[in-house]
Amino acid sequence: MRVTIDNLDGAGAREYTQAVAAEGRVTVQRTLNAPSRCTFVVVEGALGLALPVRMARVVVMADDATVLFTGYVATEPVREYVGEASAGGVYRARVTAVSDEWLLDKASSGVGAFGSLRVGVYGREFLSRMVGLAQVGGGPIRVATSGGPLAAAGAIAVKPAEPWSVNAGAAAGASYAGYTVLDGQINLQPVGYTTHVLRDADGTLQVAELTTAAMRELANDVTVSGAEEPAAFVEEIFMGDGVTTVFGLRDAAFRTSAATLVRDSFTEATLDVSQWVGSDPGSKVSLTSTGLTVDGGTGVDGATTVSALNVVEMGGTIVAELGGVVFGAGSDGMLAGFYDGASVLADCFAGFRVRQSVSGTGTVTECVPVVHGAEVGAVFTPVAGHAYTLRLRLHCVEVQRVPQIYSCMVDGVVQRFGSASGMDAPMDVVFELVDEGGASNTPATVLYDSAAVSGSVTGTPSQCVFVLVNSTSLFGSIASVTLTQPGTLWVVSTLPSGTMQTRLIGTAGTGVDCEARYGTQAGTAGSVTFFAGRVPVANERVSVFYRTERRSVARLENAESVAAEAAGGGNGTCRWLGKVLEPVARSSADCEQAALAVLAMATARSAAVAGTYACVNPSVDVWPGDVLAVTSEGVTSSLLVRSVTVTDGGCVPEVRAYKIAFANDWATEWADGLGLKLSEKIAADALLPQTASVAASEVLANLQQLTVTGLTETALQVDAGTAPPAGGGFEVRRKDWAFGEGVDAMDLVLRSSVRSFTVPRAAQVEQFFVRMYDGSSPPIYSRWSSAVFVNWPVS
Repeated sequence: MRVTIDNLDGAGAREYTQAVAAEGRVTVQRTLNAPSRCTFVVVEGALGLALPVRMARVVVMADDATVLFTGYVATEPVREYVGEASAGGVYRARVTAVSDEWLLDKASSGVGAFGSLRVGVYGREFLSRMVGLAQVGGGPIRVATSGGPLAAAGAIAVKPAEPWSVNAGAAAGASYAGYTVLDGQINLQPVGYTTHVLRDADGTLQVAELTTAAMRELANDVTVSGAEEPAAFVEEIFMGDGVTTVFGLRDAAFRTSAATLVRDSFTEATLDVSQWVGSDPGSKVSLTSTGLTVDGGTGVDGATTVSALNVVEMGGTIVAELGGVVFGAGSDGMLAGFYDGASVLADCFAGFRVRQSVSGTGTVTECVPVVHGAEVGAVFTPVAGHAYTLRLRLHCVEVQRVPQIYSCMVDGVVQRFGSASGMDAPMDVVFELVDEGGASNTPATVLYDSAAVSGSVTGTPSQCVFVLVNSTSLFGSIASVTLTQPGTLWVVSTLPSGTMQTRLIGTAGTGVDCEARYGTQAGTAGSVTFFAGRVPVANERVSVFYRTERRSVARLENAESVAAEAAGGGNGTCRWLGKVLEPVARSSADCEQAALAVLAMATARSAAVAGTYACVNPSVDVWPGDVLAVTSEGVTSSLLVRSVTVTDGGCVPEVRAYKIAFANDWATEWADGLGLKLSEKIAADALLPQTASVAASEVLANLQQLTVTGLTETALQVDAGTAPPAGGGFEVRRKDWAFGEGVDAMDLVLRSSVRSFTVPRAAQVEQFFVRMYDGSSPPIYSRWSSAVFVNWPVS
């Protein structure tokens, strides 16, 4: 094995092979989805070569020119005194080098400024983006375009505080792939893209015996917990009286952990590449004293853009706020647009369109909302020189629109659990505008409110690209922008006249109506407080929509395995309880898919195999993420390579000794899984299911669009929002979690076989929980209740 080192002294790369001490031969250690390391010992002063220095470039090659390692000396070599010679003391130096991504680890995490979750961008594109962020302007490391096709992934929890390699490993694992860095190039390949066919005679096969150290016990009844998830769909109704300002909620409202997705005041000299990606062929975008300034465009829709770096999942409440917006004459383009596809008008789900209109005195600049590529709502004509705040509010009853995917390998075949398609759900949309020169108590001008027009918008995308500026020919500036996902609270009022309007949530002095507090699951309920001048009038119906919160959990069993184990006279059930660490399980539906992956691993004997394989001079270099197809005693096993140690044999012809550690998914340490990282400690607050299901998602659809269409002193008129299933209907109860035939008849209010039905009222404060059920026996129900909490006089 040849070693060359460039000490960055201007002499270039020099060969150190003959300076390597026999007691410290070159060793290369490779680990799946982690940096490689190379260690060796050099005799100080041998052949007149200088002692390697920190940051020196190290390249290790085989005699056949195969590159085995490239990287950098990460720390100062450790000098060791070994004795005296005629010329004085003799020293050796122990050198440790780390593969090329060490440069990226030193520079940045590569995951951007805000947000802990990434959806929609994976594989080579995701790694390319991470490399670009870490290197900021380019560098010696690039992402290869070759390699096998990568499977879709769901979402990954990125860690800005962790090094680049940690996030890269998590991104690769989410696609059940392995990344390697060699000679300045990052390769991302699906597990098993390279398979090595081996036999006993090729080396020394060492498979561990059937012990807990190498093979876990069978598990055919699996319970897993995940993150906190939104539960019941709540509409809580209050009566306004013209005086009451604070309305306390029955429960805490679910909110996401990372509310800020983008925040920028444009005070730097250039765009913040950790938040934005720009396309500016005509050099029309710049940062000036007034903020992000646009001075025209190319005339082509989608050519001049400033887009958020990360894709936005269109769930919960999303608020895009642009401050200090100054409109210039002759402008044409889009601001604060959410695009489902290309950055063109036809693919704009929602955004502000700025355009020209002919008037009696010439052309004027106008601002108009756009939904699904078409103009809606009122047209606003900004005053020249005035600065405005633009807000676009989006609200979806579903918080998670992108489901998770979990992968594992069983008998050499990669199995995936979960759907790559986004979840369909309606959204409420509000466009508003505030003249910053007006009084602080001046209400915002609402240009479009879906609640007041046609109700929720349907056919909405599950994820979008947020494009701050799309300039066909825009002129003006933006002083600041924030993009947040505050949670699930949404307030709609119905005036005594029957007119509906969305009540704007925010902070006092910003033109909004009220302030929301979410409460905590520990026992503090949420509340809505209205500001002076915005207090609900007498007989105004105030509806607060939100989702409650609970720990996600699922329990599934493999019925065939249970029956097989019971054949010997036992009960056959082998339980395992744990927690999903990565990829994050954001819902019970995700937990079900994770449980299916665990069952696939835990009931397959091959998935629990671990051991080592030793060989010399393999015909093809072996890397973690490869698969060994090893035939022993006529049986072929597919084994996932986890780590490889290559050691120089120090002889001619060259002998390279490989020690390959393999472990299939059920045989790794809990936190070292590839497509699924687990913990044996299930969440303490998880409500454990008492029985196991044999299939995922044995539930009906939730009643996302259930609404109260009428409210009197004696009754609620309810529209379930969907037709009942054949032989089924809608069950109304006063308590949650007690649905089913013959369950607590005293708690049952009614069952309806039609979409619209009337619920009788008997008290001012009441609660009703509704789920859909079908005609099977026993009936299958919705996963979550749609709840109506009422605080309304009965006389």
